[in-house]
Amino acid sequence: MQEPSLMKDGAALLSGQDLSRRGFVAGAVGSGFALAVQPIQAQTVVKTSHEGLEAGEVSIPVGDFKMPAYRAQPKGKSNAPVVLVISEIFGVHEHIADVARRFAHAGYCAIAPELFVRQGDASAYAEIAKLMSEVISKVPDAQVMTDLDATVAWAKTQGADTSKLAITGFCWGGRITWLYSAHNPGVKAGVAWYGRLVGVNSALQPRHPVDVATELKAPVLGLYGEKDTGIPLDTVDKMKSALATGSAAAKRSEFVVYPDAPHAFHADYRPSFRAEAAQDGWKRCVAWFKANGVA
Repeated sequence: MQEPSLMKDGAALLSGQDLSRRGFVAGAVGSGFALAVQPIQAQTVVKTSHEGLEAGEVSIPVGDFKMPAYRAQPKGKSNAPVVLVISEIFGVHEHIADVARRFAHAGYCAIAPELFVRQGDASAYAEIAKLMSEVISKVPDAQVMTDLDATVAWAKTQGADTSKLAITGFCWGGRITWLYSAHNPGVKAGVAWYGRLVGVNSALQPRHPVDVATELKAPVLGLYGEKDTGIPLDTVDKMKSALATGSAAAKRSEFVVYPDAPHAFHADYRPSFRAEAAQDGWKRCVAWFKANGVA
């Protein structure tokens, strides 16, 4: 598999004119950007080509519910390894779809499910506080685990190789990456980008990553920023301590903390983007999957 670059040699950057047409919510999964992250940083947005890929919106059955998702995979390739791509709180907008295409160019069947859709349209909220209170805070972890199980089952029906299963996620999705790696024994590897590790337990979020650390079924690589004001480094230390007393997979898990990197350093459409950390994190992510049998 060829590792796609995040920079100009592997993808064309969107121009300001493109953003004027596409910068706002376009309605379809994987298109436009969430209102809450406007204005988009035009000088850093990466646009990965669809060439050679099957890419676009799909519908995944979860019981009687049809969950929308964005799927990207190499055109004409069967038995591709699977990577679940879990979004930030903003849902599956253009950046998450682009990340899925980066994985597809590396040979994966990448699927990014819309995990908030029952609670509301995350892309339509202009204020992060309202988005959190009215949508994100109402999403049960149990629902997410079921939705991801259904996504894996659907991938198998499409000819993907779910015996080679990985998961990666950003912010909200980073937390879910830890949880799902403890939930599903079929996961071979996880990469959590700046996902919250501790929290107050509730009916909808009964446990957090630090609570399930000892139960990991797959090793997780945690990619975190030293200057992340929402994830203090002492919580990373707590997670490391918990992992050290856990399963074999827990003990194989690792952290990389990037000096001077803030939260969301991989988000190339936001001011938080740090190219060096993002590039290094991507290389480590792809290498982690390969090293753990997902390639």
